[in-house]
Amino acid sequence: MALASVQSATIFGLEALPVQVEVDMALGMPNFDLVGLPEVAVRESRVRVRAAIHNSGFVLPQKRITVNLAPGDLKKEGAGFDLPIALGILAAAEIVEPATLQGRTFAGELSLTGDLRHIPGALPLAVLARSRGQRDLILPAGNGREAAVVAPLQIRSAESLRQVYEFLMCGGPLPLARPPDEHEPPDGEALPDFRDVRGQAHAKRALEVAAAGGHNVLMVGPPGAGKTMLARRLPTILPELSFEEALETTVIYSVQGQLSEKRPFIRSRPFRAPHHTASDAGVIGGGTVPRPGEVSMAHNGVLFLDELGEFRRNVLEALRQPLEERRVTVARASGSVSFPAAFMLVAATNPCPCGRAGDPQTSCTCSPQALERYRTRLSQPLLDRLDLHIDMPAVRIEALLGAPLGEPSADIRKRVNAARAIQRQRFSGLRGVHCNAQIPVPATQAFCAQDLAGQRLLRKAMERFGLSARVYHRVLRIARTIADLAGGDKLSAHDLGEALQYRGLPDRPDTEPTAAEVPATHPEEPETRP
Repeated sequence: MALASVQSATIFGLEALPVQVEVDMALGMPNFDLVGLPEVAVRESRVRVRAAIHNSGFVLPQKRITVNLAPGDLKKEGAGFDLPIALGILAAAEIVEPATLQGRTFAGELSLTGDLRHIPGALPLAVLARSRGQRDLILPAGNGREAAVVAPLQIRSAESLRQVYEFLMCGGPLPLARPPDEHEPPDGEALPDFRDVRGQAHAKRALEVAAAGGHNVLMVGPPGAGKTMLARRLPTILPELSFEEALETTVIYSVQGQLSEKRPFIRSRPFRAPHHTASDAGVIGGGTVPRPGEVSMAHNGVLFLDELGEFRRNVLEALRQPLEERRVTVARASGSVSFPAAFMLVAATNPCPCGRAGDPQTSCTCSPQALERYRTRLSQPLLDRLDLHIDMPAVRIEALLGAPLGEPSADIRKRVNAARAIQRQRFSGLRGVHCNAQIPVPATQAFCAQDLAGQRLLRKAMERFGLSARVYHRVLRIARTIADLAGGDKLSAHDLGEALQYRGLPDRPDTEPTAAEVPATHPEEPETRP
């Protein structure tokens, strides 16, 4: 009887948990038993491993093989156990020396020919191997660069089972993976630019404010007003990812299997745009074995919900908690998993089902009942969590034909970076607060002090429009960002007036503030409000 043991791991949430692959080879009828709570892909490894071992040139004795994945109460999923199971079988058959497996962690999916294929979750596996004091981690070649950022652990990239065998037994070449170059272009893709957007100066200014303070945005306008075009350019004016932020984001993409040899590390802020038919599990996260949803895939980036009114009500209501807590907790019978979800929500919607409500050139064809049903799809608690409400009318033909190119994203990003630098210094003593949108309610007054004119304007707006406490604090945070962009200290009436314009206040002719009370943000454009 021969017994062998190989170190591997499984993914639960965003973490890798250690798994010991134990292989017993004994006399008896030839059979292959696999135990230890394996799910379907793990159980199917019996077929892949047998064929891979045979096609790699090895001959196994006709004995009874038992593979145990310990601990037995932890559910195992994925095809990453193929390589450690195959090596354990070879060690139990005395083809591989068991001592060569000690101090090493293995993971990889085997093809029937014995080649190794890319697996999800290589980065958390590397973090676990380093914490357990392993001397190296052997992965498929497609995962090497992804995991190589975890220094000083040695990551070795293998092309096939035969190559791993020759490395262990003959000292054959098994190259160390090269970490991503810091000077590589972000994800190798050309990004869109704000200079391509003509007109909509008010909306561009609002997105600059949103980027500078990390605020959520709702854009309301007819089809073709440029809502999607502006939203897709928002990441180009956000500050660049720090290494810590990039590593957090990369772990999520690693677990989802969305990294590759060409894109081993996330360097630019994510932009996620799920379709309005997405389920709550797809957007928030979930599944039998909890997986991150779109809100976590957008961590440290932008989540764009186009056609907001078409999303299911339960999906939209489920967004309220991650918007406040910046995390998502998924509870299942097997345990509770928490995923990060610190994203900027940018939503776009038409003013009505036909999209023409409020258009001076085309009349709306929606019935009052249809209009009411459309508007009630968005609850007030959700709307309150969208800091900036931007009314976007149709772009005039003059702006399309005669207007020059707009300001490039690089210039806008400089102002955003300067405002974010002020905020980092301001919140250096507060844990978990990095931008104005994250200011906790008890600290709002301390960080958002107003001058006398600003106090009068804010008090009058509260009385006339009946603003809720949540809206009141969000107006202060937006005004704080506007003041940071201008380099101001206390919030002025101009800062608060512009912030109030972004809240989409209801029109009340008998209580409407005068132009002197609410200064226009862009005198060159007519003021538009939903």
